[in-house]
Amino acid sequence: MRIDLWTMLKYLLALFYLLLLISCGEEKADGTKDMISERKQRIQKVLKAEIPVLLLADNDFLKETEQMELLGQLKNQDFFFDPKSRDPLLSEVLSITSLRPSERSDLHVSCRENCLRMELYNYALNGTLILTLDAERKVHSENFYPQMQGDLNQELANLAIEIAIRDSLVHSEYGRTLTRDDGVMQGTKTALNRTKCQRSRHLCAAPTFVKGEKALWVIVDLTDLEVAGTAWTQVGRTGMPVTERSAQNERMMREYCDRSSSLVKDGWRLEYAMTRSDGLKVYNIHYKGQPVVKSIKTVDWHVSYSDVKGFGYSDAIGCPEFSMAAVVAVEPPVVKEIVENGDTLGFSLVQKYHSDDWPIPCSYNYEQRFHFFRDGSFRPAVGSLGRGCGTDGTYRPVTRIAFEGTDQLFKAPDLRGNWTTWKEEGWSKESELYPYKEDKCMAEMQIDDNASYRIISNQGQLGDNSRGDQAWFYVTTQKNGIEGEGDLPTIGPCCNTDYRQGPEKFINGEGLKGQGLVYWYVPDMKNDGRPGQEYCWAESILINGKYVPKVYPCFSGPLLKYINYKTAL
Repeated sequence: MRIDLWTMLKYLLALFYLLLLISCGEEKADGTKDMISERKQRIQKVLKAEIPVLLLADNDFLKETEQMELLGQLKNQDFFFDPKSRDPLLSEVLSITSLRPSERSDLHVSCRENCLRMELYNYALNGTLILTLDAERKVHSENFYPQMQGDLNQELANLAIEIAIRDSLVHSEYGRTLTRDDGVMQGTKTALNRTKCQRSRHLCAAPTFVKGEKALWVIVDLTDLEVAGTAWTQVGRTGMPVTERSAQNERMMREYCDRSSSLVKDGWRLEYAMTRSDGLKVYNIHYKGQPVVKSIKTVDWHVSYSDVKGFGYSDAIGCPEFSMAAVVAVEPPVVKEIVENGDTLGFSLVQKYHSDDWPIPCSYNYEQRFHFFRDGSFRPAVGSLGRGCGTDGTYRPVTRIAFEGTDQLFKAPDLRGNWTTWKEEGWSKESELYPYKEDKCMAEMQIDDNASYRIISNQGQLGDNSRGDQAWFYVTTQKNGIEGEGDLPTIGPCCNTDYRQGPEKFINGEGLKGQGLVYWYVPDMKNDGRPGQEYCWAESILINGKYVPKVYPCFSGPLLKYINYKTAL
């Protein structure tokens, strides 16, 4: 057998490189500081500080001294110290950004342009603290979200891939030495069952390395600074990206993230603005002059690639400002008329998002559609246009609909098919045995004495050869009138196969009477990459010498059919 000397030399050089890294301790072969050792030293230093927080060094808003001064003002000091022993709890400032228009109106902040949003993650509590700062840089509000994780910043994303490529077992699993440039999705949060990512609720990321028609997932535990495990997925035949990203980031930030827009059409009046990680938020929604919905948004995208091993991504969509987890908006929202059989029934507000190199493997393409009909009905639809990081994934987007007012009643059929009014917060799920009412009605939200919305199951009405949503749905109260209205961190893990999708964390047994209600909707859409069976899938195909996308979308979302009691009689 002929020996490839060049290949042998490359592997010997890679082995020498790994041994050199090990022998160098805190300094890498190129003379730069070892990121992992430096991180450990910083942690030990801040645990001895007055406030045990890793501060955000590179940002345009607050110096580290200003951050520390602000944190000393917080009422919730138990976020930083154990309430009994007063031992330090490690936290980190994940981001400091401008407060978006979609958040200002809900928080009643006096400033309109100079407010800030500061996000901290607590490693011990696995919770996120979100601060709102006014124009004078005073803390206006502080909200703690237990068991919820914020988006990773650049430092954590770099750290995740550094841990991955410095692990010798990862190189062995892949078959060659890996570099930082080989990785994709390095800043997207993940989970892996039967590891600390799941059991101990650690903060984990999944740098991914494509190899032919497979992808190697490296699950990195950013709490313990080590590789928690690896997994392979099938990604199908690799094509080429269709085009460079077409997003005009500056225009998107200026016109749709940094300010809100309004729309009056077909009896509807509403506002909309892009959020940091909750997609396009549509709010202050009125029909024929009456306020009916406070806001609609897509909070998370959960993408699981194995029901057995339990690994995948917790994704987000939002503004094209920096967020390692987000699939960002690529073009401005557009308004389209809904026309059937020559009749205009209403309009759609459409927003698209996609990764840089879509539709090559481990890239994503999402779309939001807000349908508003002239008869007062509406449908929030969300869809995946492929391709993802595997041929056998499950998509579970989390949509939140908050109703206006405090007079709503929610009812759903019981097992015998009889309407039952819910008295407390709760959840349910569609199934083959679900006792639907007429027209596949799965529930009803009565908004006042005069009208209600019948919630109609998606059974293929969205023109995508739908296989149905099999959705979980939840009803919670709007605590203090604003809970969840601001940009939320990741509220649920990627890979649970039961009701634990995130909204259940807002259920605490509160009564629904006299409360403003929130309806959460989480479909269960199975990806399929088999030839002739494609669903939630996309490919690059050659036509006339050029690569063009072939899309097999999957959309979800219930129809909320407006019923006016007076005209229905």
